Amino acid sequence: MKSPRSRRERPSKPALTRAGIIDAALVILAEEGLGKVTMRRIAAALDTGPASLYVYVRDTADLHAQILDALLGRVDPPSGQGSWRDRIHEVLGSYAVVLFTYPEIARITMTTHPTGEHYFALIESLLELLSEGGVRDEVAAWGIDLLLASVTASAVEHGDAVAKGENGNSLAPLADAIAVAPQNSYPRIVGLGGEMLSGTGPERFRWGVDVLLNGLLHTTR
Repeated sequence: MKSPRSRRERPSKPALTRAGIIDAALVILAEEGLGKVTMRRIAAALDTGPASLYVYVRDTADLHAQILDALLGRVDPPSGQGSWRDRIHEVLGSYAVVLFTYPEIARITMTTHPTGEHYFALIESLLELLSEGGVRDEVAAWGIDLLLASVTASAVEHGDAVAKGENGNSLAPLADAIAVAPQNSYPRIVGLGGEMLSGTGPERFRWGVDVLLNGLLHTTR
């Protein structure tokens, strides 16, 4: 019979930290999806009990906020080249890549507000660029929400299809419905259906951001 191994002979486990918990959560997210990112699953990966995690993470909402902030660390900062508008497109485009890579996180972003350093860095860089472009500070303070919400909504709408390599085919059912819609009931939808569904992803994405930027430049609070 094999003798039980003394605790003294076992290698010591690394100390639990908030950063270590989030790192483990990110691995599970990448390999198994957000549905598997639970306190119990993270605890198992770290060889500890779920209760011990709550010393570092308050609840699931806090966990999601920390995961989101960690992912925002992958957003590229402004390159320093091009106009202020071009650099905003760079930052928001990089933000979009993160959300399109993790469409489940994009949905969480609609209701979760991170407070970490990466989120603050993103907001600070956008505020600086808006100020450089002549957007009044009080308008920029409100406009940040519109810019990020626009990117998030696009990722929520199309992220799953892009992640699966479907290249925007999520709009196919809408196109089919418009094609057979009665023109006498919906003349404008039928007439403009092609335009409504036209435009490549990057082209339409950039246009949408420009609409918001133009509005921020010319709309006072």
